[in-house]
Amino acid sequence: MLRRVGLLAATMLLVFVSSPAFASAAVTSSTLPVFTHVFMIVMENHEYNEIIGNASAPYINGLAKQYGLATQYDAATHPSLPNYLSLTAASDFGIIDDCETCFLNQTNLADQIEASGRTWRAYMESMPSPCDLNDSGPYGMWHNPWVYYNDIRTNAARCNAGVVPYTQFASDLTSSHAPNFMWITPNLCSDMHDCSVATGDAWLAQNVPQILNSSALQGGGVLFITWDEGNTDLGCCTYAAGGNVATLVISPAVAPGVTSTLAESHYSLVRTIEDSWGMPKLNNASCVCTPAMSEYFTQGPPPVIPEAPLAALLPLVALVIFGAAAPIRRRISVAPHGRGGLR
Repeated sequence: MLRRVGLLAATMLLVFVSSPAFASAAVTSSTLPVFTHVFMIVMENHEYNEIIGNASAPYINGLAKQYGLATQYDAATHPSLPNYLSLTAASDFGIIDDCETCFLNQTNLADQIEASGRTWRAYMESMPSPCDLNDSGPYGMWHNPWVYYNDIRTNAARCNAGVVPYTQFASDLTSSHAPNFMWITPNLCSDMHDCSVATGDAWLAQNVPQILNSSALQGGGVLFITWDEGNTDLGCCTYAAGGNVATLVISPAVAPGVTSTLAESHYSLVRTIEDSWGMPKLNNASCVCTPAMSEYFTQGPPPVIPEAPLAALLPLVALVIFGAAAPIRRRISVAPHGRGGLR
C-alpha cells in the first residue's frame, strides 16, 4: 500500500513540475531577441586589460559588472579605419591605413537595415555639418566609416540625413521615431584616442545614462560599447587580429553580470545585429568561424521556482509517503559566470 501511495505522490509531483507554468518559470534560453533598437559606441586604441580593472575607468567597470562583458573579443586588424569598416560591413576590404579617399562600392549595414524596413543614423561628435568629409579639430573622418561607402556619400540626401553631428542625438533619442540603429563616434578626445582613459570614462558616464534610461533601450534595445583596436596583434576567428579589446553588451535582456570567454570579434557584432533582424550575413560575418553574441541574452524571466504551488504540494507528498509533513527548506541560487582572463 505504501509503495502504491508513493508512486501516486511521485506521479502528482511529476505532472506538476512538467506543467507549462512550471517549465516557463524554470527554463531560460540564450538566443538572440529581436532588438527594437541597437546602439553602438566605438572607443579607441586600448587593450582589454587597459580598460577592465583600471581604476581610471570606474564607470566602464561598473557597467561591465552590471551587464555583459566579452573577455575574448578581438578587433579585426590595424589601424583604425579598417576596423570601422569591419564594424559596418564585416570586412576591411584590404585597406591597411587610415586613408581618406579609399571609397568603396560595398554593401554595408545601412543598406541592410534600410532593406529590412528599419531606420539608421550615425552621430559624429564634433563634426561641423552633416556628411562632412574633412577633418576638423577633434573630428576625424577616418572614424566615420559611413562616408566611405559610395552609395551613402554620393547620395547627398541620404548622407545628410544619415550621418549627422552628435548634437542631434539627444533629440532623436527621445523622439517617438528614434532610429532603429544609432551609431555614435565620440571625438578624438572623448574616445581615448588623444586623451586619457579617465577622460573617455567620464564622457561615457555623462552620455550613456540617457541611453540606459531611454524607452528605446528599455523597450527591447541593446547598447554595444567596443574599442576599435588594441595595441597587440592578438586575434581569433580566422580573420581577426587587431588586439584583445573590451566589449560591453548592455540591455534589459542581458543576464546581469554575465561574462563570456568565447572567441568573438567585430565580425561577431555585425552578425549579431544581422541575426537578430533576419538580415543576410555580410562578408566575414557569414563565416562559420564567426559566432553571433547570443550567450549574453536570456529570454523569459530568471530561473525561479514558483513558491506557492510547490510549497503547498511538497508537504502533501511528504505526508502521504512518510505520514508526517516535516518543514521543507529550499534555497535557490544562481552562480555568477566566471570572468575569463586575457589570452
